[in-house]
Amino acid sequence: FISAPTLSQVGGVEAFSCTEELEGHVARYRRNMQVLVSRLGACGFSKLSVPQGAFYLYCDVQDLLQLTGCKDSMALATLLLDTCAVALTPGLDFDPARGGKYIRFSFAGATKDMEAACDRLQQWYSSLRGRRAAL
Repeated sequence: FISAPTLSQVGGVEAFSCTEELEGHVARYRRNMQVLVSRLGACGFSKLSVPQGAFYLYCDVQDLLQLTGCKDSMALATLLLDTCAVALTPGLDFDPARGGKYIRFSFAGATKDMEAACDRLQQWYSSLRGRRAAL
């Protein structure tokens, strides 16, 4: 055939009619990004790359690697999942050569989840800094 099946064409046209729903997602992503950008510095993630159109932040975590003794972003992501119940994506998934120094935060979820994750990360970071100061 030289064109898409009729059912696919009808479905494609319908996909363009949900503008209100999609604008709601974009507004939520914007709010979530603002939550993360405003709060992650207090959680030890001070070197952020703010996106221009994506739904994630890419963070340089070299300082946290040194502070925690983690060898790379995979180890740090595992530590944070285990201790804070926050799932982050290691930069190694995107760049095998330099990704060990970066972590990715997705903000495509619910705003309350972004806030709760920041609360747990901030508590973890404060505890980590307190233990390091006591040494």
